Amino acid sequence: MNNTETKAFRFIPFRVSDIVKMCLSESELAEQREAFLQFTGVLTQVFHYEFKGVLDALKEAYSPMDPDADTRSVFPVAEDSTGQFVALLKTTLEKANYQAVSDEELNRAMTNASLFDLRLHVDFNDFSEVLLFCRGQSVQQQSVSRWFGLSSKTVEFVNYDRVVVYIRFKSNESVSTLKLFQNVPQADLEMLFPNTQLRMRTQDKILIGVPAVVSGAIVLTTKVGATFLLIASMLGFWFGFHQKAVEMNATNLSIVFAGLGALGTYLWKQFSNFKNRKLRFMQQLTQNLYFKNLDNNAGVIFRLINDAQEEECKEAILAYYFLLLSDAPLSRNQLDDSIERWLVEKWGCTIDFEIDDAMAKLLRLGLVYHAQGGYTALPLKKAMLILDQRWDAYFDFT
Repeated sequence: MNNTETKAFRFIPFRVSDIVKMCLSESELAEQREAFLQFTGVLTQVFHYEFKGVLDALKEAYSPMDPDADTRSVFPVAEDSTGQFVALLKTTLEKANYQAVSDEELNRAMTNASLFDLRLHVDFNDFSEVLLFCRGQSVQQQSVSRWFGLSSKTVEFVNYDRVVVYIRFKSNESVSTLKLFQNVPQADLEMLFPNTQLRMRTQDKILIGVPAVVSGAIVLTTKVGATFLLIASMLGFWFGFHQKAVEMNATNLSIVFAGLGALGTYLWKQFSNFKNRKLRFMQQLTQNLYFKNLDNNAGVIFRLINDAQEEECKEAILAYYFLLLSDAPLSRNQLDDSIERWLVEKWGCTIDFEIDDAMAKLLRLGLVYHAQGGYTALPLKKAMLILDQRWDAYFDFT
């Protein structure tokens, strides 16, 4: 948890409606404000319609492996359903501006101390496929206790705003799990896996082991010692080590039973201490996951589609807006710098704007064109006419 370096993420942390209002707050639009508002409304509807097709494809591909499905399967499942779903999921995550967690980041999470003071272990051999994507990254601080709660210290850690986990199991590859979490410390990524195992830390072993040894020595010397001596004498006589028989009278029997009872009570108490401490750790882990879990399985798909649609709209609106205001054609780098500088200087937001993705959308829709070494936006009225024609073409039954 010492590594608190963060990188600029592509995610734009504003709603589409807020992006539109941010643009309208500029005086440059002047009399075009109403037209720009209408343009963004039609543009969002176009993206909404297009993502409806992606949603249907994802639902169809995921249905055979959905553990929460409550519908019957009528027709045979396509053999490439899993591969098709994974490909669609990756594409949707990319459009929603999620980024894959690198092997380096995952290894760091496995080796660094947990923020929740738990020692966790994940056996990746149980999985046939693992996808781990995150979105939004920040450095945060939190006070954690140490020395059994006698003191505390403030630690810095990298926190992910959103984390998506997709897992297929080797034991049954037809079943998978898809989960979405929020506010996950980088060092605690391992707690998101379904086969996470709690391990005793060194301080927990000391906390349980030292009192167990001390109390065990007391029990042996005060309550069980006489019983062991009596049993040893009996065994010695039976195996011929000495000739004097041990009489099993009421007094000796009471000594044996009292000693064995004390020994059993001691062992049960130590086992209970171990189980209770482990249960407390499990409760802590469960509580953490309860408040971090946002959605599961098919529900995650709906959230991701909404996120992807929002990000596509925001990127297209910002790129079109800055090209519309520019007096001269802009190169991709110039446009990228202008948007990122505007977000930092005016709205205090640092991102890595997806200029290539934004331009690809605008060019595909025919809302911008390339000329004189740069890009220019179509006038608002013409852009709205093009979007209107596209919308009409979606439902053309002639």
